[in-house]
Amino acid sequence: HVADRKARRALRAARKSNPASLIVATGCYAQRSAAELESLQEVDLVLGNTDKGALVQRVTELRRDAETPCATGDAVEAQGLALRTRAMVKIQEGCNQVCAYCIVPRVRGRERSIPPEDLIAQIHALEAEGFQEVVLTGTQLGSYGFDIPGASLERLVKSVLAETTIPRIRVSSLQPQEVSEELLGLWDNPRLCPHFHLPLQSGSDGVLGRMRRRYTAERYARTVELIRAGIPASSITADVLTGFPGETDEEFRETYAFCLEMRFSDMHVFPYSVRPGTTAAHLGDKVDPAAKGERADLLLALARGHASDFLRSLQGQTRPVLWEEQVADDGAWRWSGLTDNYARVYADDPRPLGNTITETMLLEARELTLLGKPV
Repeated sequence: HVADRKARRALRAARKSNPASLIVATGCYAQRSAAELESLQEVDLVLGNTDKGALVQRVTELRRDAETPCATGDAVEAQGLALRTRAMVKIQEGCNQVCAYCIVPRVRGRERSIPPEDLIAQIHALEAEGFQEVVLTGTQLGSYGFDIPGASLERLVKSVLAETTIPRIRVSSLQPQEVSEELLGLWDNPRLCPHFHLPLQSGSDGVLGRMRRRYTAERYARTVELIRAGIPASSITADVLTGFPGETDEEFRETYAFCLEMRFSDMHVFPYSVRPGTTAAHLGDKVDPAAKGERADLLLALARGHASDFLRSLQGQTRPVLWEEQVADDGAWRWSGLTDNYARVYADDPRPLGNTITETMLLEARELTLLGKPV
């Protein structure tokens, strides 16, 4: 319900900022609750996930008689700089792992993989447009290729490394049971970014079982150990969901202790909220909202502390940074970019660094960012 509320707020903000625009609501919310979105006066068109392929046609039909001015000059150049640094490449869609709290299988359907030759062609096109990094995305990356003879995530990554020259490749998210020594061996190539996002959700086996997650806390910890042993410079981030129905104080303490032990580079913390249409929506023994909030606050404080520790551990290192844009920072305009292991860096430099990758000395860790000096 929080995500839905934010989506409605974003739609209203879009209409307020652009009164003459045609506003389209699409994605999972539109797939699940089309009538609810159609009732909003701010929305002109609702297209669910299954209708995304018709988006251009439908918009063109609705705006057939309208003239849309074309941006020119500095505006195009500025937009190009902001957009041509990092591109998302979806390699698969859908999910067959029906977790108790998740609506994704219902709104995105069964797992299906995009043919590797199509993905290589996409990446070639992005290279030609000037992108410096691609992020391989999907709902269940580790199961990529199960529906294509001879395909797998490991083989796809090998193909991208062999058949493209894009400087940086990032894998967005993996389930802990999907990480193998063979897959991690590919990270010997410096083009693969040493950042791993492993959704955790809970450090309690009891909660993980009720969630229908396909791993235990011990299995998760072995995966973290495997990554850190093989790729010492890597950062590991996680999602944690607290307040799942039936989560006891002891189970929360297990989760907190587990996160304390893992020392993630960062954590995304979410208090559980009911999603109609999921199994968990029918579970009793709901956690008191106040207790849920307190647990989330404790995890967020832990996340901030560990994120600061991670940034401090990078001080004095030299790492490649992909510079994105200039931003206002502490009263000055500084270049902002990301290291290969996903740390945010700001730097003072008179050169036009946008959309370039430079080796950068990491000088000073602040609360959430680093100050650096491009070499």
